[in-house]
Amino acid sequence: MTRDAGVFDLDERLAAKADPALVTADEAHFAAIARSLEESLAELADRLEVVRREGGGHGQAALDRDQEVHRLTARIRTLSRYGVDLCLGRMVPAEGDPVYVGRLGLTDRAGRRLLVDWRSPAAEPFFGATHADPQGLMSRRRYRWTLGRVTDYWDEVFTADGLEGHAALDDQSAFIASLGSSRGERMRDVLATIQADQDAIIRAPSRGVLVVDGGPGTGKTVVALHRTAYLLHADPRLGGQDGQRRGGVLVVGPHEPYLSYVADVLPSLGEEGVVTCTLRDLVPEGATAVEEADPEVARLKASAALVDAIEPAVALYEEPPTEGMVVETPWSDVWLGADGWAEVFASPDPGTPHNEARDQVWDELVDLLVDKHDLDDHDLDGGAPEPTADDVRRSLHRHRELRAAFDRAWPLIDAADLVGDLWTVPAYLRRCAPDLTPDEVRLLQRADPQAWTTADLPLLDAARHRLGDPDAARRRRRERSAAAAQRARMDEVVDHLVAIDDSEMRVMSMLRVADLQTALVDVDGAGSSGAGADRLAGPFAHVVVDEAQELDDAQWRMLLRRCPSRSLTVVGDRAQARHGFAGSWEDRLARAGLAGSGAGAGAGSGFGSGSGQVTVASLRINYRTPAEVMAAAEPVIRAALPDANVPTSVRSTGRPVRHGTVAELGSVVDAWLAEHDTGTVCVVTADGERTDVPPSPRVRQLTPVLAKGLEFDLVVLVEPDRYAAAETSGVAPAVDRYVAMTRATQELVVLDGP
Repeated sequence: MTRDAGVFDLDERLAAKADPALVTADEAHFAAIARSLEESLAELADRLEVVRREGGGHGQAALDRDQEVHRLTARIRTLSRYGVDLCLGRMVPAEGDPVYVGRLGLTDRAGRRLLVDWRSPAAEPFFGATHADPQGLMSRRRYRWTLGRVTDYWDEVFTADGLEGHAALDDQSAFIASLGSSRGERMRDVLATIQADQDAIIRAPSRGVLVVDGGPGTGKTVVALHRTAYLLHADPRLGGQDGQRRGGVLVVGPHEPYLSYVADVLPSLGEEGVVTCTLRDLVPEGATAVEEADPEVARLKASAALVDAIEPAVALYEEPPTEGMVVETPWSDVWLGADGWAEVFASPDPGTPHNEARDQVWDELVDLLVDKHDLDDHDLDGGAPEPTADDVRRSLHRHRELRAAFDRAWPLIDAADLVGDLWTVPAYLRRCAPDLTPDEVRLLQRADPQAWTTADLPLLDAARHRLGDPDAARRRRRERSAAAAQRARMDEVVDHLVAIDDSEMRVMSMLRVADLQTALVDVDGAGSSGAGADRLAGPFAHVVVDEAQELDDAQWRMLLRRCPSRSLTVVGDRAQARHGFAGSWEDRLARAGLAGSGAGAGAGSGFGSGSGQVTVASLRINYRTPAEVMAAAEPVIRAALPDANVPTSVRSTGRPVRHGTVAELGSVVDAWLAEHDTGTVCVVTADGERTDVPPSPRVRQLTPVLAKGLEFDLVVLVEPDRYAAAETSGVAPAVDRYVAMTRATQELVVLDGP
């Protein structure tokens, strides 16, 4: 490959870095990567075509085929997404040849390792090496890619021997140099520039609870998403290196703009099957729920105690009748007393959802009544045959009075109806939540039982979990009926084939073997109950939750219900909690039900691995927000939270925070857009809307709450004194202003006045 046709595309300013002595070896390696990628894509396409042509089969064979198609398709998509820019950089160890690190591992046909996967142990020094701990490296090179070409690179030397052949040294690392680049609608690709403090958290064990605590701009979200990709690769409980998904990971973000902003991160790391959502998405009613207007109602519903009211609310519908009844059949009358009702009502296994237990209770009731019949002692007219147990069972299934009594005693219940009744029937709420005062019961009542607010969502989720799907029983009956009909048709076909079989060996008689008949029946068809399963219902082996400082006790219940392993990555900043955050992360999580022996660890001090343990890792370096902006933002938050974890900025832009009046809004935005060909602007207002903002795809209008977790080149605060205006007390106004200010990566403008 000639220099002109190579991968390096360095401008005149970087002429020294274009020295062939510095780049020729890389060019040759990139050429080998390009050839291997072309061959790999061709082989994968051929293999996918073969698998797709194979018969689908049934049962496990069909599942295995579908998983192989998914694996091959995902691999092709990932390799097609990149070219040689799969390569992040290279390491030169003290002993041995250079090692190139990539988004994925790549080996050529001769078995030579061209790229090691960034998540593999072999790649750890690329991210973790420092001058204090070189981890066996002499030097490290990181590339900056633009449209498939290397437009810059940086060499970091850790030993004196590493200086040889590394004349292209810079006074800034690749990471610091990249911070000033403009932002877009999606989070930038930062994998090549992960820092040692971040990498230590990314590679921490998955067991227990890891809290990633850090102020604005410390890379909490970057760490959380890259940790997700790492765990799916390294932890067999979650994904494993064979590519088969097992327990899986759920990533929960604070709002839809956040999910849109980070949407490309995990696919760019080769992980396309990760489930992402907001808390609203966990229940159907979340799509239309409005914010709770009354702060006292919101406070009451945020407590775990009110969520606990769901259990007695359901238990009321599982109390056995206290009065007996005579059950008449064509053969005899039997007495069903209170003891009988109590016996069958106690039959479901613990934890069985109410609606799904209904069929089990009914079957137990019918069996009890069949046993009460004396099938050998009947005075039948005309010599009629004595009834069998199945005869009696069929009769009981058709018994209207018995069915009506059972329906009243153990009804199907819809979660929305159950929760709605709590808000419209005071006596019902008092019975289910006896610790509420009469005034609190009255406060929680409302005219429209299903005028859902976001504060209702945890209770709806708890009710849906406790009740189960009211349609599940009907689906199971339909599936059993369909399977029985299919078997009956198969029996007819087998009988016909056996009858016409005139072969000497009578091979068709083998079809009467029960195992073979079962294999011929498709019991894994589209009607399977798992086909329509809620993908957000869980359980998940690991849950990642960002902006976790905002979650109340009831919302934590929603997440823990989906994570029985108690393996979580909890990301947040106490100083950004709009309603305050008293105490430590360990205290807060213990209250939510995640008790552990948290050891307030820093990122480099090691991580706990025991299930249930809470470990806190702190990030204290602000890579995003310029020092000028942080100097203005720090007093805002410290006035409300003196112990706030305010991170230290690593860079300065030389542009101080500007102040002006609201009348200047349009001119400020227009001037910035005219001066910058790329980059984004966010106008932060109390309600998220102003008519005097110049229309542009690079300009967004957001409230402080919806701006949380995002970043923009220019941030304009409009009348920040109006933020959280409805909050008459607490820290919300200061937090909203602090959050809005620290979204800026380049410049901050504050506009006050009329």
